[in-house]
Amino acid sequence: MNTRPRDLVILAVMPLFFASNLIFGRLAVETVPPWTLAALRWTFACLILAPFAWADARAHATTLIAQWKLIALLGFLGMWICGAIVYVALQYTTATHGTLIYTASPVIVVLLGALLARRALPLAQAIGVVLGIAGVFTIVLEGQPLAIFHHHFNVGDLWFVLAAISWAAYSLILKNAVLQTVPTFALFFVIAFAGAVLLIPCMIVEWWLIGGFPSTLRAWGSIAGIVIFASLLSYSTYQYGVKRAGPALTSIFLYLLPVYGIALAVVFLGEVFRPYHAVGLVLVLGGIVLATAPSFPKRRKT
Repeated sequence: MNTRPRDLVILAVMPLFFASNLIFGRLAVETVPPWTLAALRWTFACLILAPFAWADARAHATTLIAQWKLIALLGFLGMWICGAIVYVALQYTTATHGTLIYTASPVIVVLLGALLARRALPLAQAIGVVLGIAGVFTIVLEGQPLAIFHHHFNVGDLWFVLAAISWAAYSLILKNAVLQTVPTFALFFVIAFAGAVLLIPCMIVEWWLIGGFPSTLRAWGSIAGIVIFASLLSYSTYQYGVKRAGPALTSIFLYLLPVYGIALAVVFLGEVFRPYHAVGLVLVLGGIVLATAPSFPKRRKT
């Protein structure tokens, strides 16, 4: 593909948009309850996407209606769990922990794919999965592996593990051949709409029980950041990268996500980057490289 310098710049900032979700989210959950935050995020994202996606969504309405159960499941996995549950988790743990655990999602994709297909992983991918999981345990156990026998796990870290598994399942389901016949933005719009529909009842219950509808400029600023940067720009730049540079090169740039996420957490949230974070980062990134690297067939001896 003819990749221009501008394309590389866009690819370089794309992970920054993804990483911003946890930073804006960590700021927002101080004043906005998590279900309200997630519901507002995806409701506003749908409203912004609608003018651009409506025509294609209408044109493929028959397919989308036939696949409504799958779309609802994607909305549950990608927006309900990876939306609200992530914001719940940020009430208990740091954005640094969340970023590093979430980074392991590609490793989980490989593992789930192999389990569902009932096939053995090549040695390199198997080692990558083990390294990735070891990296997650290093972060959750805060660099003390023997503490697993008496460690009081941070519930926020465990919620992030659930979110990483959910995102891996979302990624695998999204590859469904029928869904792939629908244009990208139209499919994203209907999935986001399904997520918003699932989140709004939870938001109403949350209002009734504890209140907390955003009322300050800071709260609405955080929501705007999540909608614009972490939702719309992250997704659109990722799709642009896949189109202009191909999925392989675009995926490589996603390795920058933990670097951006940790830097943002240290600078804007005042979090501390500890030695066990570095060990976990190396293990997770090493695991991703091995687990997602293409396997090449062995040459036959002549």
